[in-house]
Amino acid sequence: MKYQKMSELNTLDNLLKEKIEGKTILVRVDLNVPMKNGKIMDFTRIQGVLPTICKLVAKKAKIVLISHFGRPEGFDMSQSLASVVDELSNQIEQFSNCKTKVHFGVDCIGISAAHAIEALQNGEVLLLENLRFYKEEEANDKEFAKKLASKADYYVNDAFSCSHRAHASISGVTDFLPSYTGILLEQEVTSLERSFEAPKKPFAAIVGGSKISTKIDILTSLSKRADYIFIGGAMANTFLNALGHNIGNSLCEKNMAEKARQIIKEAEKNNCRIILPSDVVVAKSINDKYNTRNIDLKNIREDEMILDAGFETLVNWYEVISKCKTIIWNGPVGAFEFEPFNNSSVALCRAVAKLTSEGKLYSVAGGGDTVSLLSSAGVRDAFSYVSTAGGAFLEWLEGKSLPGISALMNCCTNKSKTA
Repeated sequence: MKYQKMSELNTLDNLLKEKIEGKTILVRVDLNVPMKNGKIMDFTRIQGVLPTICKLVAKKAKIVLISHFGRPEGFDMSQSLASVVDELSNQIEQFSNCKTKVHFGVDCIGISAAHAIEALQNGEVLLLENLRFYKEEEANDKEFAKKLASKADYYVNDAFSCSHRAHASISGVTDFLPSYTGILLEQEVTSLERSFEAPKKPFAAIVGGSKISTKIDILTSLSKRADYIFIGGAMANTFLNALGHNIGNSLCEKNMAEKARQIIKEAEKNNCRIILPSDVVVAKSINDKYNTRNIDLKNIREDEMILDAGFETLVNWYEVISKCKTIIWNGPVGAFEFEPFNNSSVALCRAVAKLTSEGKLYSVAGGGDTVSLLSSAGVRDAFSYVSTAGGAFLEWLEGKSLPGISALMNCCTNKSKTA
């Protein structure tokens, strides 16, 4: 399986070697931030693109940011990126004393967008309106991509989280502009490449979540590269059931039993060991937190649900993980949203964080639930790298080529702008 490599991409450092003062740089970012009552609830995505923006500001380029926001049906001002401008400006100013003026354009194409871009001064930033106000964005319309590129001299993709989509602003614009990776995108690809292309061995993966059906490709891909795959969460129930264990009233995809057995056999052929829980924490319902039992698999009652991995499992898993050099994590190993069924997930991620801080382990984690878990455990910053890319991260784990990365690879940065 061939993964896309940073060595095949043109980085921002290469662009910064050019004379870009006064040049217009079109930068695709992901500012699709969570909002509640008009307030941004998480600044992670804004903070992630600050290094790229401020590097370009320092070079006195004219920076034009484009992004989507939500899933609007046409022009829906309740999903306008105008709500992000003030906080974006504040975050830029707080980042390494990077001071500049941030403007907002009421459209992303057309006369108003063109006028806003032309009015930009060197070292200033312009955020254009929501790309998804136009259906042509998601349709990867060539003419729409051409319009986006028409006033720019260069293109930078700093939205790895969107690069699994073949949209006009991701894979279409590269047909018209010399194109480069942003710093955040470079970090994402480099970290994932280090985990898959040439990981230090032994290499382990922790895969959790509720359904095996949504992670078949991930498990298949990992089984070809990892030495160990630890499977937890409700997904482990499907494997346990497939192996003949009584799982009581636990969540389980019984129709996936044969697929689970096939994955185990394929892993064995690849010298990859799949490790399941040996003991579990059960209760009669997810809300029954005062009547739980940590028991061996053979002692599960018909009216009980498996809701977390047990203590013995944690000890056994840690013994193996402590001997590994690389680990990638996607999905909790229990119902971590509900105490006390978060105990194993929290204990395990803290153990991985400790091994990482001691320099014994290179750790990469990603996926929405996984990021939330690390945050709740207070160890998000202790992992080697935490990806917030969501779908792009998962498709990378599956071994798929991402359209946005492929577009950057196929773009010749020396070609003339044809927009």
